[in-house]
Formats: sequence, structure tokens, C-alpha cells
Amino acid sequence: MERSWFTPIDAYCERLDPSFWSEPVNALTNGAFFAAGIAAYLMLRDRRDWPALLLVGLTFLIGAGSFLFHTFANRWSALADVVPIGIFILVYFFLAMRRFLGLSLVGAVVATIGFQGGSVLITWIWRNAIVTPLGFDPINGSAGYLPALIAIVGVGLAAWPRDPATARRLCLAGGVFMLSLACRALDARICGAVPLGSHFLWHLLNGTLLFLLMRAAIIRGRGTTVGSGRAVRA
Repeated sequence: MERSWFTPIDAYCERLDPSFWSEPVNALTNGAFFAAGIAAYLMLRDRRDWPALLLVGLTFLIGAGSFLFHTFANRWSALADVVPIGIFILVYFFLAMRRFLGLSLVGAVVATIGFQGGSVLITWIWRNAIVTPLGFDPINGSAGYLPALIAIVGVGLAAWPRDPATARRLCLAGGVFMLSLACRALDARICGAVPLGSHFLWHLLNGTLLFLLMRAAIIRGRGTTVGSGRAVRA
């Protein structure tokens, strides 16, 4: 059967049929993203930190897109779900290169392109070296998020010598992300015992994650210095 943009998708424990409110908990817990965006916006206090404001806007889009996917649950809403997430990851990585590691504009662009290439490679390796031989995905389609986790922890460790406070914030975010990925991966495995599943915890923890990441970027963007004492702003 040919699939259309309106072909229903049943991807989570909570969904039992194609109706709009078949995933009420998964849908409503997207409020965590809006709460994260509002909290980060309030931290800015009228400062014109445009990169941080872009992240806030993307956080709202992530919440809206995920709500659409967990209500309409079809191909077009799946796209609305993943595109803002992908953009947020790339924007944040670029900003991290500038604010946390002090790279030049060109250096940050090159690093971001390299990160995207590495992300594609990691996903391809996971699919062909793990999923295909096993015949199933042990992390339930979460491989695309592994590069982001590696980047958060890696940048945190790289920033430690010059800015331990930022490094601690990023490592805390990395810990939250590991927990949220575990909840996403477990959802399909616990349906029999827990019909609600665990995907809603992915939303709650990721709302926390995005706030922690934006908080780190906002604090770092308040004219603090990197290494040599030179203020670095994206």
C-alpha cells in the first residue's frame, strides 16, 4: 500500500488507535518544552541575545511539533516533530563552539559541518552494524540522538579547563539527556507491563534538558570571558 502524508503512525505504547486524543499524556507533557522556553526567555531580561532568543523560539517549535505528532500521528506531523529538533541541535552546537570553546566564526561553521557529517555516519553505522544484524533496534530509533549526547558531554569536558562552571552545567545536561534517552528506548519494551509506556518521561526530561542547555548559553553570553580573557559572543 502506498503511504501518504496522512498515513497513520503507531509508534508508542500509549497509542491504541489513530484518533486525535489517543496519546493524551504524551501530547500534554509537551508543555514541558513551553515551560522551558518561557523560563529561558525570562532569564534574558530584555537582553538582545539573538542566538539565545532563536533557541527559545526553536524550543517552542519543538513543543508544538511534538504535540502535533502525538495527536495527528502521521507522516507530516512526524516531520513537524523532528525538523525543529534537528535545527536546535545544529544551532546549539554552533553556539557552543563560539561561546564555550571560543572558536572563530569560520572555525565554528567548519566544526558544525563536521558534526553533522559525523552524526550521519554514526546513525549509518548503528543501523548497519547493530540494527541489521540483530533484526531490531535496541534503543528504539534513538540512534539519531547519540551524536548530540556525545557532543554535549564532549564540549563540557573540553570546556572544563577554561570554564569549569559551564562544563558542570553541560555535564549535568548530558546526564539528564542519558536518562531521557533511556526512557525513550524503554517505551516499546514495557508496553505489556506499563500500557502508558515511558515516552512521556522523554518529554519531561527533554524539557529540562533544553532549559539547562539554554541556561548555560545565556549565562555564558553575559560578557564572560574564555581562556585569554577575551569576551566571546556569537
